[in-house]
Amino acid sequence: MGSSQTHIAMYPWLAMGHLTAFLHLANKLAKRGYRVSVIIPKGKLPKLEPFNLHPDLITFVPITVPHVDGLPDGTETTSDVPFPLHSLVMTAMDRTEPIVGPLLNELKPHIIFYDFAYWLPRLARSIGVPAVHYCTVSTVTIGYTVCPARKERLEELTEVDFMDPPAGYPDMSIRLHLHEARPLTRTTLMEFGSHTRFFDRMFYSMDEADAIAFRSCREIEDPYIVFIQEQYRKPVLLCGAVIPEPPTTQLDETWASWLGQFGRGSVILCAFGSECTLKKEAFQELVLGLELTGLPFIAALKQPIGAESIDSALPEGFEERTRGRGVVEGGWIQQQLILEHPAIGCFVTHCGSNSLTEALVNQCQLVLLPHVGDQIFNARMMGSKLKVGVEVEKDEADGALRKEAVCRAIKAVMDEGSEQGIEVRENHARLREVLLDKGLDSSYTESFDNQLRNLIK
Repeated sequence: MGSSQTHIAMYPWLAMGHLTAFLHLANKLAKRGYRVSVIIPKGKLPKLEPFNLHPDLITFVPITVPHVDGLPDGTETTSDVPFPLHSLVMTAMDRTEPIVGPLLNELKPHIIFYDFAYWLPRLARSIGVPAVHYCTVSTVTIGYTVCPARKERLEELTEVDFMDPPAGYPDMSIRLHLHEARPLTRTTLMEFGSHTRFFDRMFYSMDEADAIAFRSCREIEDPYIVFIQEQYRKPVLLCGAVIPEPPTTQLDETWASWLGQFGRGSVILCAFGSECTLKKEAFQELVLGLELTGLPFIAALKQPIGAESIDSALPEGFEERTRGRGVVEGGWIQQQLILEHPAIGCFVTHCGSNSLTEALVNQCQLVLLPHVGDQIFNARMMGSKLKVGVEVEKDEADGALRKEAVCRAIKAVMDEGSEQGIEVRENHARLREVLLDKGLDSSYTESFDNQLRNLIK
């Protein structure tokens, strides 16, 4: 069956990061001639439409998300409510099954992509089509947290147990500190929608699938990909690393002018994405760490918890001491364009997958400061395994951030003469060259295409 005749249905988890990740994949598949129907909450249509690069082949199918007691009226995705209510959003998604079932019958797709809705493979089987679990987090994370080897000992899982990887995991350098294992153990075992534990939802979503797909490539994650394939005993499809498309806009003149004052590779960019919010104490230690380096910096950070504004959260005298060389910005910034500017020498990142890839294809050096979930595993892989960055050390007992540790990690990657600085730069340069190879992305897309056709036959 040619891809031009193939119709794919998608139903991602109701979180904006997942919706946009699925749409990115839809764009890649549409470029190959696939027809794609993406089921989305109707209120999010205006936000997603601008990212549909192939409206002739990609169709949004809006649905009404059922109301669940405890959620504000009109809640459609996790971005509409704080984290403690995300489980109720999952319940709302589970309640869309009676809507999605008839819809799939009507759409008549050849294959269905999904993630958190573990009941979708059952619907796929009822209409005789394969179901692919498309995972938006890294294989290093899934292999560590959700696999058959972990399930075997799940009922006796303690925080201390979770500090170590499961049996057979391919990389013993990736371990958790107690302050990281504690919340991750809670999350793993907590109820997450419709009387189902988070672990069970994720496990059965993958275990019931005909194949598991990742935004990943063997050049970065090969050992973990092999482990997942062995654990789940089913095809693992890779669509390659998500190399960002060249921006169609220019860097704002304000930023271009400010960055133009400084020498090549001398400026620090610190940015933590749209969802990471620090406590006030951590926020202050972070910006004081940036100040301590003596280097120019841009810090793009959300207003910290417990503060009325960004300005009110800044340490006393901070603005006066850093005037002219330091900018703390509370709003959205042109991260991709700023990273490309020759003045940027270091990127302090929360280790979200997109931010890491944007950094790896540029020449700035990486300082890794993860906060939650898969960010922690991404950081360990980049710092301990691939050695393309340096992770900021936190207090072992409670995970507290210290300004001296922030400064130390930045100095380590910025020092071109130190042993660690040389190693990180050389490894980063090698990986950058691999990722920017024009043939890499097309070879993964070709392979992904072929594997999809095999599933549909």
